[in-house]
Amino acid sequence: MLFHSTQWPSLSRRKLLCVVATSSFAAVMAGMPSLPALAQTGKPVRLILPLSAGSGTDTIARAAGPALSKAMGQPVVIENLPGAGGVTGTAQVAKASPDGSTLGLVSNNHVINPSVYKSMPFDALKDITPISIIGAVPFVLVVNPKVPAKNMKELVALMKAKPDGFNMGSSGNGTILHLAGEMFLFEAGVKARHIPYKGTGPMVTDILGGQVEMGVVALNAVQPFLKAGSLRAIGLLSDKRSAAAPEIPTLAEQGLRNFNVEGWIAVIGPAGMKPPEVKRVHDAFAAAFTSPEVLKAMEEQATSVNPSTPEAAIKYFKSEAERYAALVRKANVTIE
Repeated sequence: MLFHSTQWPSLSRRKLLCVVATSSFAAVMAGMPSLPALAQTGKPVRLILPLSAGSGTDTIARAAGPALSKAMGQPVVIENLPGAGGVTGTAQVAKASPDGSTLGLVSNNHVINPSVYKSMPFDALKDITPISIIGAVPFVLVVNPKVPAKNMKELVALMKAKPDGFNMGSSGNGTILHLAGEMFLFEAGVKARHIPYKGTGPMVTDILGGQVEMGVVALNAVQPFLKAGSLRAIGLLSDKRSAAAPEIPTLAEQGLRNFNVEGWIAVIGPAGMKPPEVKRVHDAFAAAFTSPEVLKAMEEQATSVNPSTPEAAIKYFKSEAERYAALVRKANVTIE
């Protein structure tokens, strides 16, 4: 079975976001269109990340903040609200006022959740406003250095020799990192005990400590550990190597032909946002993420940037939801 995380067009390999503006910032950039009354007050924008600190999306968000605050013309404050694969934090976005004061930065998990949870506190498509698919980040399969495998062939041989000897961590049941790991196991013909965590940070901590042997994680979230040798990369799940880590081979070139999984990142707002406000937010995010300083930061973090239009984001959310529903059925994942 082929696992393609996205039909998203080839993205220029750049890096994404930064943020936590701490001072009152009400000045409007020269040349920007006049902002609604809310923006003119200098009231902070609440940017909710339904993921834990240390996740790939969190790393991205905390790289574009100053540029984002500047482009928005008001402070942007990041708030991590992890839990339930992103449902907990995104619920806060869904029930917020549609005036642009509360936004969310979500990943693939957003469109996966309706297929894995029997009930949710909001409709993942109807109760939000897709504003832009910002870009994508590669995933990488990593192991604790104590695992005596330096590539996929060696790892698969070890796992087949000890079918009950490996644990695979994930950022939570039914998350994209869980599904990506399950698809690796399926394609490689091996087994591992799934250990779900409440976010990427705790999972990586336990892989570093050896409590869990392996896991799939965003490349930008573990680059320091890979460089330090405290984690070992087995292979990228993308179909191409990353310019940020060209030494890491893909799983596809190691034998899993056409295997391609990467994480996309999107900005959303509550349902009911008026078109002028959607455009204002879209233009601000696009300006921030394509600014020279943020593009440089994103390149260093292996994150590619190519902000979509709101219209393209709406269509993409729908198509991704349908595709992941089929993958969830294949993996037989259900959460109460």
